Amino acid sequence: MFGSRRSHSPAPQPRPRAGVRTAALTVSLAVAGVLGAAAPPAPPAQAAHHSPPAQCRGEGVDPTARIRYQSDTVINAPLSTVFSLQTDVERWPSWQPPVLTAERLDPGPLRKGSRFRWTTPAPATPSTPATTLEITSTVRQLQRGHCVLWRGPAIGEGLRIDEGVHLWTFTKVKGGVRVHTEETWTGAQVEADIPTATAALGAGLEAWLRDLKTTAEARAPRR
Repeated sequence: MFGSRRSHSPAPQPRPRAGVRTAALTVSLAVAGVLGAAAPPAPPAQAAHHSPPAQCRGEGVDPTARIRYQSDTVINAPLSTVFSLQTDVERWPSWQPPVLTAERLDPGPLRKGSRFRWTTPAPATPSTPATTLEITSTVRQLQRGHCVLWRGPAIGEGLRIDEGVHLWTFTKVKGGVRVHTEETWTGAQVEADIPTATAALGAGLEAWLRDLKTTAEARAPRR
């Protein structure tokens, strides 16, 4: 997901060494996050564990990608509300500010093989110009009420992600629905600065989760 992020003016500091960047090199492909003048630091490495990787009908994110991020949140809303919001892609602009436009490229409910195109702004960085990214996503797998996986490129003037692969899973838990998301990026341009690209990807996914949680909980029936 792509969009702008406001930064704060720090106290004067010594000039950074050559090669140290203070702006995000690239943007998040997963339908709606943050690229801006000051990307947050890359997330700390996660502890090793032996649980199987998250998947949707046997498929997951790119296991060989060098840029990846994952996160979870619990949403206090019915599973049907959460899943419907996430898969009704044409209405993303109504609740995700970074999504400028979104259109389906085929009719009927979202399903395996469905395609959709959406756009989002990417601010200028020291390495790339301000542009609008156009993302064409293809649904690789979908299981109603459980998971969805899509993939595709993001292309703008002077900025490109060759392929982003984005997985979402939805699980009923005490207190609502646990939403898990993972995304990977590949492409020479984003791989030129992996820590900064990872930080930008993470900021985008965290923003998406917050928007999804806020909107779903606001639409949930009062108990």
